[in-house]
Amino acid sequence: MHVALGGTFDPVHDGHIALFERAFELGDVTVGLTSDELAPKTRHVDRYVRPFEEREADLEAELRPLAEEHGREFDIRELEEPTGIATEPGFDVLIVSPETKAGGEKVNQIREERGLDPLQIEIVDHVAAEDGNRISSTRIVSGEIDRHGNLTPDREGRGRTPPETDE
Repeated sequence: MHVALGGTFDPVHDGHIALFERAFELGDVTVGLTSDELAPKTRHVDRYVRPFEEREADLEAELRPLAEEHGREFDIRELEEPTGIATEPGFDVLIVSPETKAGGEKVNQIREERGLDPLQIEIVDHVAAEDGNRISSTRIVSGEIDRHGNLTPDREGRGRTPPETDE
Protein backbone atom coordinates (compact mmCIF):
# COMPACT_ATOMS: atom_id res chain seq x y z
CA MET A 1 0.00 0.00 0.00
CA HIS A 2 1.04 3.56 -0.56
CA VAL A 3 0.24 6.00 2.23
CA ALA A 4 -0.01 9.79 2.06
CA LEU A 5 0.00 12.41 4.77
CA GLY A 6 0.79 16.08 4.88
CA GLY A 7 1.50 19.02 7.10
CA THR A 8 3.79 21.86 8.06
CA PHE A 9 5.73 19.84 10.66
CA ASP A 10 7.36 22.79 12.41
CA PRO A 11 8.62 21.47 14.69
CA VAL A 12 8.18 17.70 14.45
CA HIS A 13 6.79 16.38 17.75
CA ASP A 14 5.49 13.16 19.30
CA GLY A 15 2.04 13.73 17.81
CA HIS A 16 3.60 13.76 14.34
CA ILE A 17 5.63 10.67 15.20
CA ALA A 18 2.36 8.85 15.97
CA LEU A 19 1.10 9.77 12.48
CA PHE A 20 4.34 8.59 10.87
CA GLU A 21 4.37 5.34 12.86
CA ARG A 22 0.86 4.47 11.69
CA ALA A 23 1.72 5.39 8.11
CA PHE A 24 4.79 3.12 8.07
CA GLU A 25 2.78 0.28 9.64
CA LEU A 26 0.52 0.41 6.58
CA GLY A 27 2.99 0.85 3.72
CA ASP A 28 5.46 3.06 1.90
CA VAL A 29 4.92 6.70 2.74
CA THR A 30 4.82 9.99 0.86
CA VAL A 31 4.77 13.05 3.08
CA GLY A 32 3.53 16.30 1.64
CA LEU A 33 5.36 19.17 3.32
CA THR A 34 3.69 22.56 2.97
CA SER A 35 5.55 25.08 0.85
CA ASP A 36 6.68 28.38 2.33
CA GLU A 37 3.78 30.04 0.49
CA LEU A 38 1.16 27.57 1.72
CA ALA A 39 2.33 27.15 5.34
CA PRO A 40 0.97 30.49 6.68
CA LYS A 41 -2.40 29.81 5.04
CA THR A 42 -2.78 26.46 6.79
CA ARG A 43 -1.99 27.71 10.29
CA HIS A 44 -4.82 28.38 12.69
CA VAL A 45 -2.71 30.93 14.51
CA ASP A 46 -0.29 33.58 13.35
CA ARG A 47 3.26 32.47 14.03
CA TYR A 48 6.60 32.18 12.34
CA VAL A 49 7.16 28.99 10.34
CA ARG A 50 10.72 28.04 9.46
CA PRO A 51 11.76 27.86 5.78
CA PHE A 52 10.88 24.75 3.77
CA GLU A 53 14.48 23.52 3.53
CA GLU A 54 14.95 23.53 7.31
CA ARG A 55 11.63 21.77 7.91
CA GLU A 56 12.42 19.24 5.18
CA ALA A 57 15.83 18.39 6.71
CA ASP A 58 14.30 17.89 10.17
CA LEU A 59 11.46 15.82 8.73
CA GLU A 60 13.83 13.57 6.82
CA ALA A 61 15.92 13.02 9.96
CA GLU A 62 12.77 11.85 11.78
CA LEU A 63 11.41 9.69 8.95
CA ARG A 64 14.59 7.82 8.03
CA PRO A 65 14.89 5.68 11.20
CA LEU A 66 11.14 4.97 11.23
CA ALA A 67 11.23 3.84 7.60
CA GLU A 68 14.24 1.60 8.30
CA GLU A 69 12.58 0.14 11.40
CA HIS A 70 9.50 -0.81 9.35
CA GLY A 71 11.37 -1.80 6.18
CA ARG A 72 9.57 0.88 4.17
CA GLU A 73 10.40 3.57 1.65
CA PHE A 74 9.47 7.24 2.00
CA ASP A 75 9.45 10.39 -0.04
CA ILE A 76 8.95 14.04 0.89
CA ARG A 77 7.18 16.27 -1.62
CA GLU A 78 6.40 19.96 -1.48
CA LEU A 79 2.71 20.84 -1.08
CA GLU A 80 1.49 23.82 -3.06
CA GLU A 81 -2.23 23.38 -2.30
CA PRO A 82 -4.11 22.27 0.83
CA THR A 83 -5.47 19.02 -0.64
CA GLY A 84 -1.93 18.24 -1.71
CA ILE A 85 -0.64 15.05 -3.18
CA ALA A 86 -3.47 12.80 -1.97
CA THR A 87 -5.70 13.82 -4.89
CA GLU A 88 -3.21 12.19 -7.28
CA PRO A 89 -3.42 8.56 -8.43
CA GLY A 90 -1.22 5.98 -6.73
CA PHE A 91 -2.27 6.34 -3.10
CA ASP A 92 -4.36 3.93 -1.06
CA VAL A 93 -4.48 5.47 2.42
CA LEU A 94 -4.52 8.98 3.85
CA ILE A 95 -3.37 9.52 7.44
CA VAL A 96 -5.14 12.36 9.24
CA SER A 97 -5.52 13.70 12.76
CA PRO A 98 -8.99 14.34 14.24
CA GLU A 99 -8.99 18.01 13.18
CA THR A 100 -7.96 17.20 9.59
CA LYS A 101 -10.58 14.47 9.02
CA ALA A 102 -12.76 16.93 7.06
CA GLY A 103 -9.79 17.65 4.80
CA GLY A 104 -9.50 13.92 4.14
CA GLU A 105 -13.16 13.81 3.15
CA LYS A 106 -12.54 16.76 0.79
CA VAL A 107 -9.64 14.83 -0.76
CA ASN A 108 -11.94 11.87 -1.43
CA GLN A 109 -14.54 14.18 -2.97
CA ILE A 110 -11.90 15.56 -5.36
CA ARG A 111 -10.68 12.04 -6.14
CA GLU A 112 -14.25 10.98 -6.97
CA GLU A 113 -14.64 13.98 -9.30
CA ARG A 114 -11.42 12.88 -11.05
CA GLY A 115 -12.60 9.30 -11.41
CA LEU A 116 -10.19 7.94 -8.79
CA ASP A 117 -11.00 5.47 -6.04
CA PRO A 118 -11.44 7.01 -2.58
CA LEU A 119 -8.63 6.67 -0.09
CA GLN A 120 -8.95 4.74 3.13
CA ILE A 121 -8.84 7.45 5.79
CA GLU A 122 -6.91 6.51 8.93
CA ILE A 123 -7.50 8.85 11.87
CA VAL A 124 -4.66 8.91 14.38
CA ASP A 125 -5.61 10.36 17.76
CA HIS A 126 -3.74 13.24 19.33
CA VAL A 127 -0.89 12.58 21.72
CA ALA A 128 -1.40 14.19 25.10
CA ALA A 129 1.17 16.41 26.74
CA GLU A 130 2.07 16.16 30.42
CA ASP A 131 -0.85 18.46 31.30
CA GLY A 132 -3.39 16.32 29.44
CA ASN A 133 -3.85 18.78 26.56
CA ARG A 134 -2.69 17.76 23.12
CA ILE A 135 0.85 18.26 21.90
CA SER A 136 0.96 20.87 19.15
CA SER A 137 3.65 22.77 17.29
CA THR A 138 2.06 26.03 18.41
CA ARG A 139 2.42 25.07 22.08
CA ILE A 140 6.04 24.06 21.49
CA VAL A 141 6.92 27.26 19.63
CA SER A 142 5.31 29.35 22.36
CA GLY A 143 7.55 27.62 24.90
CA GLU A 144 4.70 25.99 26.81
CA ILE A 145 5.88 22.38 26.19
CA ASP A 146 8.74 20.54 24.54
CA ARG A 147 8.35 18.21 21.53
CA HIS A 148 7.55 15.30 23.84
CA GLY A 149 4.81 17.18 25.72
CA ASN A 150 6.79 17.94 28.85
CA LEU A 151 5.84 21.26 30.43
CA THR A 152 8.57 23.85 30.02
CA PRO A 153 7.35 27.02 31.68
CA ASP A 154 10.83 28.52 31.94
CA ARG A 155 11.76 27.81 28.32
CA GLU A 156 11.80 30.76 25.96
CA GLY A 157 9.79 29.86 22.84
CA ARG A 158 10.77 30.63 19.29
CA GLY A 159 7.89 33.06 19.08
CA ARG A 160 5.67 34.43 16.36
CA THR A 161 8.28 36.32 14.36
CA PRO A 162 11.39 35.22 12.46
CA PRO A 163 14.64 35.33 14.38
CA GLU A 164 16.68 38.48 13.99
CA THR A 165 19.80 38.21 11.87
CA ASP A 166 23.02 40.18 11.83
CA GLU A 167 22.44 41.18 8.22
